[in-house]
Amino acid sequence: MEVFVQSAFGEIAALLVMAAVIGFLGIILRQPLIVSFIAVGLIAGPSVLNVVRSTEEISLLSELGIAVLLFLVGIKLDVKLIRSLGAVSLLTGLGQVAFTSIFGYLIGLALGLGSTTSIYVAVALTFSSTIIVVKLLSDKREIDSLHGQIALGFLIVQDLVVVLAMIVLSAIGIGAVTESGGHGSGSVLTVLASGVAMVALVILFVRYVANPLTERLARAPELLVIFAIAQAAIFAAVGDLVGLGKEVGGLLAGVSLASTPYRETIAARLAPLRDFLLLFFFIALGSALDLSLLGAHVTGAIIFSLFVLIGNPLIVLMIMGSLGYRKRTGFLAGLTVAQISEFSLIFIAMGVSLGHVQEDALGLVTMVGLVTIAASTYMITYSHRLYALFEPLLSLFERKGTPREPSDAGAHHDDSFKVIIFGLGRFGTAIGMRLKKRGVRVLGVDFNPLAIRRWRELGLETEFGDATDPEFLAELPMARAQWIVSTVPIHPTGLSYEDTRMTLLQLARNSTGFCGRIAVASHHPRDTEELFASGADLVLEPFQDAADRAVDMLCGGAEEERTEIPIIGTEEQQVS
Repeated sequence: MEVFVQSAFGEIAALLVMAAVIGFLGIILRQPLIVSFIAVGLIAGPSVLNVVRSTEEISLLSELGIAVLLFLVGIKLDVKLIRSLGAVSLLTGLGQVAFTSIFGYLIGLALGLGSTTSIYVAVALTFSSTIIVVKLLSDKREIDSLHGQIALGFLIVQDLVVVLAMIVLSAIGIGAVTESGGHGSGSVLTVLASGVAMVALVILFVRYVANPLTERLARAPELLVIFAIAQAAIFAAVGDLVGLGKEVGGLLAGVSLASTPYRETIAARLAPLRDFLLLFFFIALGSALDLSLLGAHVTGAIIFSLFVLIGNPLIVLMIMGSLGYRKRTGFLAGLTVAQISEFSLIFIAMGVSLGHVQEDALGLVTMVGLVTIAASTYMITYSHRLYALFEPLLSLFERKGTPREPSDAGAHHDDSFKVIIFGLGRFGTAIGMRLKKRGVRVLGVDFNPLAIRRWRELGLETEFGDATDPEFLAELPMARAQWIVSTVPIHPTGLSYEDTRMTLLQLARNSTGFCGRIAVASHHPRDTEELFASGADLVLEPFQDAADRAVDMLCGGAEEERTEIPIIGTEEQQVS
């Protein structure tokens, strides 16, 4: 190893190999790459293998990674989402930030950290990882659910708080750095003036340059990506030059392109580069930590970790309950803030570089990050099981009537629905429309507010709710329904694999008293036998069924097929 890492290139190669191996082990353990990358830094650092020698090169890559990360935050800042969700995003986001900051500060003082360090640690604990939350919710197909949209809304509020905190830090830092020179206040004013000038430049760029320039660059996608990286780097450099810091500069660069029609393309192309460069930030962070000194912070790390894992979800649950959301929605949304983020580490690192806090504070927050990110990953992954476990204790957090849920749950007092469809995507909507044309009364169920709105615009009756919620299923009018149909897509490719179809089959048969038949959609033939064994009466395979129908039409059997009017189909139509 010593011979191999004598050159900077060999060192980087060794670190990449370590990152790949440890990252693979992390995936097996269902952990985000952040945890694996920090572990790489700890193992490669002086406390273990002592591989990291090219600190300047790694630091440069680390700083570029932070600039790209904040560029992508800026380009994805969508204030319209906050407005569309209304008070819940602002009140929940700001309430969680205020709660965590105040009580985190008091806990820090009680642990003897000192006033300044306690402030830094408390503020760092308020930030949750947007990257991790979005990844986990996407894996569970819950990014479009009500609690997923609310979580995204208050994560954006947190991102705005990050921006303000870093701007304040930059201004304070200039005053501290130039204090010995005797003109700190003047430098602060200069920095503020420079910040206003950069914001004005961004506004002019957005107004007159951004759209026509990106439209021309988009003709060569590779050039568009290079331009975006250059934009992030130059803004970060200018921000650092005038005292705002690379972080604020990178974020303003992203904001300058946020209104262009190519922002999603840019974000998608730069995401792998961000992940690659952030590897070196976490390696630099881990390698700078002395494992022999971390033992002194074990007690504090445990206390702060429990505070984040339990306190943050509770405050979100209380705020959302007081606003009129159901306890289930508040609980699932609250679990998304049960960890700190990469911004927490960046924020503390800025404090260390400014001389406001010691490096042991960075070690403390890093330990909290490792614990909370690792634990919250499992909490979000198995959120529905946790809700079932704690549901009897959560009634305290739910107002009577839950007026803010976007549905009139239980309003369908009659039980004349013949078919109840769970999952209102393209397949479910196609089934619903065709049943309606044949005079069959259909009720659609989904937990995506946009899907509910689309169905109502089509004149179909809907209920907002989750197919895995026993309380909700008990309220549905199933007494005279002939069929339950599940078209909810299953994508077992993420960290979790909770088959909604199996849950629905079990609840419908055992908890609701439903006596009709159940059809479920499957895109994988290997699932057919398992679904039948779990109680399905009919398995629909959309692609296979469509192919069979096409062959029948091509062979001249279409007319006979059109004369048949089954509600869903016959068991003979299923594909083995």
